Amino acid sequence: MAPAGQVTASDLRAMPTDAALAGSWTLDPSRSSISLRSKSMWGLAPVKGSFREIAGTGTVSPDGQVSGIITAAAASVDTKIAKRDAHLRSADFFDADAHPHITVRVAGITPASQGVTVTGTLTVRDRTRPLTFGATVSALDTGEVWLDAEIQVNRADYGMTWSPMRMASMHNTITIHAVFTRG
Repeated sequence: MAPAGQVTASDLRAMPTDAALAGSWTLDPSRSSISLRSKSMWGLAPVKGSFREIAGTGTVSPDGQVSGIITAAAASVDTKIAKRDAHLRSADFFDADAHPHITVRVAGITPASQGVTVTGTLTVRDRTRPLTFGATVSALDTGEVWLDAEIQVNRADYGMTWSPMRMASMHNTITIHAVFTRG
């Protein structure tokens, strides 16, 4: 495997014999981020926010199987507008009191033409749906592994249908920048 940089498809295929990434990994929340982007006002006004409390772990087996979990505290959503944040935490959206965590569970990573394909599940408001998305993985000389992805979701799939006069889009983008260090 190349000593640093983006992990290629051939790097991923070599993992069972190389085992350079085998072991336990821990998400560094101080250098990682999970953000969301949506549109309201009939698609004219972007709404952006991030989750201030995130955690995660990952495991790469000696034969190259990857699994992991990334969790965001629903109550930590921050759009820089307190009234909107309170509404997002309410039962109209995340229902953070009843469902405190949003979870991406990774079941596997396979090589793709441009990066990797990640398979797993997304759980929001105790509703778990299958999830498949493209991502890039970078292994750095510092011993870190970075995972970067943009995930498209329909919030209605997770019971979040509040939208007076259909002002708010049901389609949202979740952006993940996950920095993992040896656990």
